[in-house]
Amino acid sequence: MPQSAIHLDGALLTDFYQLTMMGGYLANNKVDQQAVFELYFRKVPDDGGYCIASGLEQALDYVQSIRFSGRDIDYLRSLSKFAPSFLEYLREFSFRGDIDALEEGSLVFPNEPLLRVSASMAEAQLLETALLTIINFQTLIATKASRICYAAGHGAVLEFGMRRAQGLDGAMSASRAAYIGGCAATSNVAAGRDFNIPVQGTQAHSWVMSFSSELEAFRAYARAYPESCALLVDTYDTIQEGVPNAIIVGHEMEARGESLRAVRLDSGDLSFLSKECRRMLDDAGLSYVKIFASSDLDEWLIRDLRAQGARIDTWGVGTRLVTSHSSPALGGVYKLVGATEQGVMVPRIKVSSNPEKTTTPGAKQIWRIYDDSGMMAGDALALADEQCDPGVSPMRTRHPHYFYLHRTYSHTFRAEPLLVPVVRGGKRVYTPPPLAEIRSRAMAQLAALRDEHKRFINADIYWVGLSERLFELRARLIEQVSATEKADEPRHPG
Repeated sequence: MPQSAIHLDGALLTDFYQLTMMGGYLANNKVDQQAVFELYFRKVPDDGGYCIASGLEQALDYVQSIRFSGRDIDYLRSLSKFAPSFLEYLREFSFRGDIDALEEGSLVFPNEPLLRVSASMAEAQLLETALLTIINFQTLIATKASRICYAAGHGAVLEFGMRRAQGLDGAMSASRAAYIGGCAATSNVAAGRDFNIPVQGTQAHSWVMSFSSELEAFRAYARAYPESCALLVDTYDTIQEGVPNAIIVGHEMEARGESLRAVRLDSGDLSFLSKECRRMLDDAGLSYVKIFASSDLDEWLIRDLRAQGARIDTWGVGTRLVTSHSSPALGGVYKLVGATEQGVMVPRIKVSSNPEKTTTPGAKQIWRIYDDSGMMAGDALALADEQCDPGVSPMRTRHPHYFYLHRTYSHTFRAEPLLVPVVRGGKRVYTPPPLAEIRSRAMAQLAALRDEHKRFINADIYWVGLSERLFELRARLIEQVSATEKADEPRHPG
């Protein structure tokens, strides 16, 4: 293969320090120490109120496929960093642990695990970089798409961002995630094939410019695609030429028993142009023709255009969606929450002077609590072996940082666990549903989330509390760390 080729699979898609740590575990007889890691994020992008979990299917494909090829081993040997025994360990490597995960399309909030990995320390360590890459990006884009679709109201949103995506691999992941988040279709034909997403598109300005006149270009396109004709009307002058020419072609199509589907605006003041365009089409008897708009749209611009009365039926969103332009990264982290000592799993905690970076110890489950109207009332983070059922007895959850804040759920509420087994003993035990079903899950959960959590400005913070047992464990470990630090402080005379 050419040395310039980019390979998007393989065990070396990881950070170098994962391998140095693995080598160190082997050298210190810790390679088989059992551990639990959890993947979560601390802050919702754009100061929003929620995220949509995405990327699990690709993450499972990666876990199942991890193998170090002969070429990989040869490259690592050439670095002169690793012991021969470690390279032999890698030659036989495969993931043999367990993974529990939030199903794709589920709403997720800060500090809740999207994935829980239980495996040997070395195995779990190797997964970190790739899992974060896959889950972070797709969750980010699904969430951005959801916000854009919420701003659009009943108008359909089409994902048109392939040409501005972060590489071809980014384009594929973005198209998939955007569909989960609510987009109705994509311009990415490969994504349509691979993920069964509806594909749509019109034409570019180059089509119009390739003909001697705009009217000729419109007529040619209508003849070529009479069942799906949408005309781009802003190549020259939208109001003086583009829309009048589209009206001519619309009437000609009617005479042939056909229908012009839409006109597309791609520049200028979309509020003013869409209202003028609607008036002209209606006056011409073409009230059935839809108006499709694009041009660097995002949720804020769409919201403002709708507030100004823009007459737009369908929104084509590209760059600002597939790059999540306003908040281009989800700060997901992958933290150790438990490790064995003499065969016993012991909770682990990282304590920071920044309270938000102090971790919550122990393997955990998320319990989603619904009120008697079916709306989401809050989430409870509990230890994995806890059963949380407010129907049996009242359940109190505590704020992780502020001891005086708590919430109690009575017997009228119901709770359901969200993390499900997806890998056991290295074998996949979960069959991902079709993408349309994942999308439906996201839409159903969004419908159960109150609008206060969907605001773009000052979104209400959704309650995620700790069970009493987990709260007490966290407080006890923080106190133990504090006591240890005090005991280790140097003593100064006098």
